[in-house]
Amino acid sequence: MFKRLTRQPFWVNLLAAIGLIFLIWMIFFISLGFITKHGQSVGVPLIVGRSLDDAEMVLNKDGFHVVVQDSAFTDSLPAFTILRQSPQADDQVKPNRTVFLTVNKAEPPMTAMPDLISYSFRSAVMTLESQRLVMGDTIYRADFAKNSVLDQLYQGKPIKAGTLIPEGSRISLVLANGLGAASSPVPDFIGLTFQQARDLINADDLSLGVVLFNGPITDTANAYVFQQIPARRGDQGNPNNIHPGEVVDLWVSQLPQAPDSSAAKPPGQ
Repeated sequence: MFKRLTRQPFWVNLLAAIGLIFLIWMIFFISLGFITKHGQSVGVPLIVGRSLDDAEMVLNKDGFHVVVQDSAFTDSLPAFTILRQSPQADDQVKPNRTVFLTVNKAEPPMTAMPDLISYSFRSAVMTLESQRLVMGDTIYRADFAKNSVLDQLYQGKPIKAGTLIPEGSRISLVLANGLGAASSPVPDFIGLTFQQARDLINADDLSLGVVLFNGPITDTANAYVFQQIPARRGDQGNPNNIHPGEVVDLWVSQLPQAPDSSAAKPPGQ
């Protein structure tokens, strides 16, 4: 009453399976060139130096996709200028490739000013570079520690360590030129106002040391010097000499007075 189902021989099923696999392989092989755009390539245009808007217009016109991947900062270029691109200009790539861009930031990031005082010049420059700061002018001042940093300046003024400033800022360094071998007679500060004496000390590359006040002082700049160390002349009356960078101590009073040989010496003398 029931008919027995007829099964195909095994070799027929095997041939059918092989034929199906071969057909799928042929379809894939034929369409592979279309999928991968085999033999098709386009050159990547040069967009470094262009604005982001211009770069996107050029790339989209040539069928590229655009992704801003990173940003950096340089003060020599306008904001949103293209700094780098990948793939590079003139590279041959498949159509519809994505081009990754690095753009210039609109505002520089901030960085902390390092403490460079007492650093050697070489170490100071390396530290500035590590903080993405730029070495500016070098100013030399008389001091014993040759080429060590005596002061750090930003926009012409001293700057404290830890102060936040824009990356790319120029930092000038005041460096020691070492103790000069040449000496000169000790200037005569007696009778000068404190301001005049201080200006003369700076002009002669000397350093102002201890300042002692005799009596009440109402106007320091216009107070008068009546004693100094080193003295202009020694015990034998011969002129004393002084080297650049050496220290001068002063005694001042509000009114002019005769030199006081009994004046107390500064601490440590």
